[in-house]
Amino acid sequence: MRRLLPAAFAALTLAPVAFAAPASTPLDLETIMANPDWIGQAVESPYWSVDGRHVYYSLKRDGSQLRDLYRVDPAGGPGVKLDPAALAQADGPAVFDREHRHAAFVLHGDVFMVDLASGRRSQVTRTPQDESAPRFSADGRALQFRDGNDWYSHDLASGVTAPAAVLKFVDDPQAKQPDALGARQLELFKTLRDIRNERQARHEQEKTLAAADPGRVPAPFFLGDQVSLVDSELSPDGRWLLLVTMPKDHEAGKAPELTHYVTDSGYSEQQETRAYVGRNDPAPQSLLLLDLASHRSWPLASDTLPGIKDDPLKDLRAKAIAALQKAGKDDQAKALKAPAVRAVRIISSADDGGGGGVVWSDDGRNLAIQLRAIDNKDRWIASVDFAKHALVNQQRLTDPAWINWNFNDFGWLKDGRTLWYLSEQDGYSHLYTKALDGKPRALTSGSFETSHPQLSEDGRWFYVRANQVAPYSYDVYRVPSAGGQLERVTNYQGMDDFALSPDGTRLAVLHSSPYVLSQLAVQPSAGGAPRELTDTMKPAFTARAWIAPKIVEVKSSHGAGNIYAKYYGPADESAASKPAVIFVHGAGYLQNVTLSWSNYFREQMFHNLLVQQGYVVLDMDYRASEGYGRAWRTAIYRQMGHPELEDLLDGKAWLVQNHHVDPERVGIYGGSYGGFMTEMALLRAPGEFAAGAALRPVSDWTLYNHEYTSDILNDPQLDPEAFKTSSPIEYADKLRDPLLIQHGLIDDNVLAEDSIRLYQRLIELHKKNFWISLYPMERHGFVHADSWHDEYRRIDELFETYVKPVKDASVAH
Repeated sequence: MRRLLPAAFAALTLAPVAFAAPASTPLDLETIMANPDWIGQAVESPYWSVDGRHVYYSLKRDGSQLRDLYRVDPAGGPGVKLDPAALAQADGPAVFDREHRHAAFVLHGDVFMVDLASGRRSQVTRTPQDESAPRFSADGRALQFRDGNDWYSHDLASGVTAPAAVLKFVDDPQAKQPDALGARQLELFKTLRDIRNERQARHEQEKTLAAADPGRVPAPFFLGDQVSLVDSELSPDGRWLLLVTMPKDHEAGKAPELTHYVTDSGYSEQQETRAYVGRNDPAPQSLLLLDLASHRSWPLASDTLPGIKDDPLKDLRAKAIAALQKAGKDDQAKALKAPAVRAVRIISSADDGGGGGVVWSDDGRNLAIQLRAIDNKDRWIASVDFAKHALVNQQRLTDPAWINWNFNDFGWLKDGRTLWYLSEQDGYSHLYTKALDGKPRALTSGSFETSHPQLSEDGRWFYVRANQVAPYSYDVYRVPSAGGQLERVTNYQGMDDFALSPDGTRLAVLHSSPYVLSQLAVQPSAGGAPRELTDTMKPAFTARAWIAPKIVEVKSSHGAGNIYAKYYGPADESAASKPAVIFVHGAGYLQNVTLSWSNYFREQMFHNLLVQQGYVVLDMDYRASEGYGRAWRTAIYRQMGHPELEDLLDGKAWLVQNHHVDPERVGIYGGSYGGFMTEMALLRAPGEFAAGAALRPVSDWTLYNHEYTSDILNDPQLDPEAFKTSSPIEYADKLRDPLLIQHGLIDDNVLAEDSIRLYQRLIELHKKNFWISLYPMERHGFVHADSWHDEYRRIDELFETYVKPVKDASVAH
């Protein structure tokens, strides 16, 4: 994972649906922490049918993790759950050829094709493995698809399917030369020479026949046994295949293990997890370009990219090396020496943020590749000069902190010669275009974020998700691909996702609100009135009078501007002194102050319960949260937990000033990154919070994974001060206030050993009022209702005991 998972990403439990009381009945933990099937189900993954007459979507089953596929008429009417027979005839998300004569999609792992004029549907593959990524060739005569990293081409006229290339990760047996002993044998024995000559003649005959007969399987590419394949991308014209490789013998570093104590077998079982940060860098990747027509290959070297030979960590490196040399650790100092050329990785579509790392133009004549330095200070988008077999830089994005995980989408306009891409180069994610020999042009600009770009089939419009109106308000916008005015298309303020119809005239839109799960609507793509197609909420939930979170702006006392937050309080708030709770969302880089359904829906219901019990609640998008631009995101570089704590303390001061909150009666809690921040709040600001609950927290960043942690704190060998500054365990001696730690024992994201180590540290420091609650059958995101209930019962009791009671003013804190 590139991010810490928010606590509320937990999957829905299989426990029986709890009875939901009438709206007039007070909330209780049994209800809000029960299997959330009583709330309803979110509409997921909408896509259009091939003919544009229907929209498909998925719904989770009550009492199960299984999803069912539904189909709905965009003109109106109820969605219909597809039975097995109907599923066999359903469409998948489709791609079209350039002339819109054919469509293709994947269904149950196999490739299907539809003739759009006749509606005739044909099955292209029927295999036990899963095919993916179907697309039509540039000339429309073939359908290409992949099976893992192997590409195939299906000829539409003949119906023949053949591999585009055959890759063998061994040395070419024909290229092997005899050693001295073998040469001597050939000199001595005519029979051996005859056998070798016959073998060579047979090989040459096969090459000649294959060159003259396109019906034969292509000759293999022998790539050696020193590399392994990471990714491959076939050009639409079928001539080129780009390979992304890595060293086969790369060691990821020793991986810690966790123990499953409650198992089917009755025996404890071990599970290997992931290496700690800094134990070894990710494997460097290389590019190899194969010409399938001439059967030749060329490496695409990255050493010509601008800045690739610079060391952005030069000052830190010099300081770390000097310290090691002074300590007599010359071997370790030598290991920190900067490489002559920085290693790179190709941004994969599987990475968080997505976008894909390799994109061909529709005609196959141009190729763009997105590369990221392993130190994550640079991102390059490069085209390929096929004549010189070389990368040509088109855009370099440099960040002294780290390149964002999001906002890496890029591609080609319909002309096949103009790139489009997202970039944070002006401080916010915006959409740009650039001709290969031209200058970049911004299509969007301003203090807001642009994401999820989709180019219309006619190439005239980009449709994007943006929060132009306010940081917490998201809708679909469109902008001409040639440049022009950004137009707002939807008016939900809580738009979650969208899909363009095949003809580009309509949008299928997923939208939600704080107490309404994602629902499906259809509206004209140029704007207009939407038609609502689903209502999957259940009456037991909608009948309750939930507290609408009020979005407020908390002024930063440290010059950071406004901190957006959600405030929960009673409708008839009095001037009496009251207790408060501050909730801290997880993931660090995540936005929870929006007008959409929250991933923290259980926590939101818990906040309603807290208000019912006499508290008020504040949920803040502290610095490092998503949605507010680059400066907000990178404020925590080399100092995780410090700017965020300043913001949380400003939130507390705001509650005291504006809502009569007793400063001695403020609790704090959160999960994952929110758990980390709870520990930082209690340990770095003792006395500010009456009590805190840290759920699955990171207590020592040296124990977390490499991809996430090294971006923000660099490597621990290179930047030990950043890790010391940012790890709660370093401040354990400051604990004064009650701390409840809760962790799943089989958490393979933030390992339970992280919390157990802090617990041991507190024991050795002879601290009081700290507890740990461990959950033997839970990972990072809890999935069992009993665990959710127990976890929040303990949090509720913590606050009732240490936060809610009025303190005796005569007794020192």
